[in-house]
Amino acid sequence: MLSFSRRMLLRGGAAVLALLLVVLGLRIYDVQRGPPLGPWHTFVPEELPRAAIDAADWPVYLAAEDAILRTVRTEVTDQLERADRVRANRYYAGSPVNPMRFAQDWNRSFVLEPAGPVRGAAVFLHGLTDAPFSLRHLAEAYRARGFAAVAIRMPGHGTVPAGLISAAWEDWMAATRLAVREARRRTGPNAPLHLVGYSNGGALALMHALDAIDDPALPRADRIVLLSPMVGVTAFARFAGIAALPALLPRFAKTAWLDLQPEFNPFKYNSFPVNAARQTHRLTAALQARLDRLAAAGRLGGLPPVLTFQSVVDATVSTPAVLSHLYARLPANGSEIVLFDLNRNTRFGPLFGATDASVAALERLLPPAPRAFAVTLLANAAPTTVETVARRVAADATEEDVAPLGLAWPRDIFSLSHVALPFPPRDGLYGAEPDPVENFGVRLGAIAIRGERGVLAVGLESLSRVTSNPFFPYLIGRVTEGLPGVAQP
Repeated sequence: MLSFSRRMLLRGGAAVLALLLVVLGLRIYDVQRGPPLGPWHTFVPEELPRAAIDAADWPVYLAAEDAILRTVRTEVTDQLERADRVRANRYYAGSPVNPMRFAQDWNRSFVLEPAGPVRGAAVFLHGLTDAPFSLRHLAEAYRARGFAAVAIRMPGHGTVPAGLISAAWEDWMAATRLAVREARRRTGPNAPLHLVGYSNGGALALMHALDAIDDPALPRADRIVLLSPMVGVTAFARFAGIAALPALLPRFAKTAWLDLQPEFNPFKYNSFPVNAARQTHRLTAALQARLDRLAAAGRLGGLPPVLTFQSVVDATVSTPAVLSHLYARLPANGSEIVLFDLNRNTRFGPLFGATDASVAALERLLPPAPRAFAVTLLANAAPTTVETVARRVAADATEEDVAPLGLAWPRDIFSLSHVALPFPPRDGLYGAEPDPVENFGVRLGAIAIRGERGVLAVGLESLSRVTSNPFFPYLIGRVTEGLPGVAQP
């Protein structure tokens, strides 16, 4: 006879298994109703192995990158069925959004060299599903101030979405180390070295800085700049791998994807594989564990100053995690976080829903002043105006300084988004007022989402997120202040 506790354990296990089967059954049903997989979902380019990246120099990596993009052309672009040869498909050679049509393919790694003497180097690390394109404006600002700007394409990115099916965050760390080696090669050991990370790239920048505390052989950064950093993600990412279990059977290959969308963006994937979510959890878990360990050992004093730009509301990464897991542990080293508030002048007040609660929770997460780090909040000067001010409390201070910005909220925007921060309104692809000189085949930030359903080739939700930052002049001024040869603003 089985004991009562063992019978209950078996029943509990059976119930969990039954629930799992139901969930997977619903998952299969839901995914099978969606669009079919395209060749960009099934062809997985062969990237340099992790050990090869660690042994490579910059020319070797660029040569491998070039070979990968050639295989995408031969195995995907040249093999498209007639139904896939449409203008909204970046992999169709005749599409206006095909990256090969542009003067520069910003999916590739690049280096921007200053016109005069090299005063320092900055490494730029892009986000998940993204490409080096997303940090080109910041890279150009660094180059204009005498820095060599090194932006690397992360393995699995800039090619086809299927590249992320087999990618691992450890591969991205190897690419980060390569980019830092190249930056140091161009400047020597004594020039300033900055790490600039956006979203997933922010986590990679922090991990490299923490690795450098443990490993003296790694070059140490003098400053870290983070935009919408991925310090924490949703709890779903932890269990995302379960959603892909049916993909072990070829018939259910589509369950390896959380989202299947038309690929109309020349420099970012719209489709999202399960493995990408799983890697975000693995990376943030490793990052938080490393922060905990070094904080407990009293060794975070080896971190350089960290300047972070973060929207108070962010549907992709956890804003509270940036404060509780990162800033709460930072030493008094000149770090600062800049928060972009909601547009309190909008008439959406009753429709904001849970955001008011999230903002209140954010305020609770901020320790009372004085703090070891500075906090700046970009907010409406008053609820009745769209004009904005910077409300700043310096490190080790309690008094708030309020300074007008000379910038205003656009009346049709109620908040920034995760994807908006690194793009000025004049960006040719994402800008609300795109530069007419730049033509990337589509102007995603200038599309007015008003019209009849069923007209566009993509869902309205994918185009409704704000994609450029009306406060970019303030952001770029804060990033570049104090750089060699530049007067303090």
